[in-house]
Amino acid sequence: MGITHYTTLSRQRGLMREMQMVANNIANMATTGYRQQGVIFSEYIRGTDRDGSVAMSAAHVRNTSLAQGTLTRTGGQLDLAIEGEGFFLVQTPAGERLTRAGAFASSPAGDLVTQDGYPVLDSGGAPVFVPPDATDLAIGQDGTMSSNGAPIGQIGVVQPIDPGAMVREGGVLFRADAGFDPVEAPRLRQGFVESSNVDPVLQIARMIEVQRAYEMGQNFLQREDERVRAAIKALST
Repeated sequence: MGITHYTTLSRQRGLMREMQMVANNIANMATTGYRQQGVIFSEYIRGTDRDGSVAMSAAHVRNTSLAQGTLTRTGGQLDLAIEGEGFFLVQTPAGERLTRAGAFASSPAGDLVTQDGYPVLDSGGAPVFVPPDATDLAIGQDGTMSSNGAPIGQIGVVQPIDPGAMVREGGVLFRADAGFDPVEAPRLRQGFVESSNVDPVLQIARMIEVQRAYEMGQNFLQREDERVRAAIKALST
């Protein structure tokens, strides 16, 4: 296989990875709190057996959009949406994780939990407890929960120290290895959830572009293969 084939195949591999991410974005355009994801193409130099080098392409770096999604009114007492920066902090079996999906519920034990049953934490890392007998439950803009005007807890809103280094785990959870800090002035909206920030029109258009680029690469490889075969046949006669 020649250098041209390796270069083209590296590009095809990156396009395939991007196609998978675009398809995943489209599949999650109705998922609450989902963050649109893409890939960043880069170039690297690889040595050859002929004491030379060739430029290759790679698409290993993922890019997550942190743009605000549309806030949708649900009227749910435990449904929350964040306006602006910040993430909810939840406890999973693998450790603390960040999410923008605020469709919460109360567990049989009285803990505030996600749709997957993970406890929602306050800014200090403790589970948020919702008393079973709590009435007229209100959640303020800063995350303070109150029942009949009496404070009973506060939901934590944090911001990763390095947002670009967050690692996606599952659909709406992120791991922040660099750590996170509490948001000083969070803006929560009770009775709302944040929709996915996927732009379906742009994603479908991008899917078409990636598909066409991939087909062009396939056609190029086919023509190159035919050229090599013709050259070999001419030299062998």
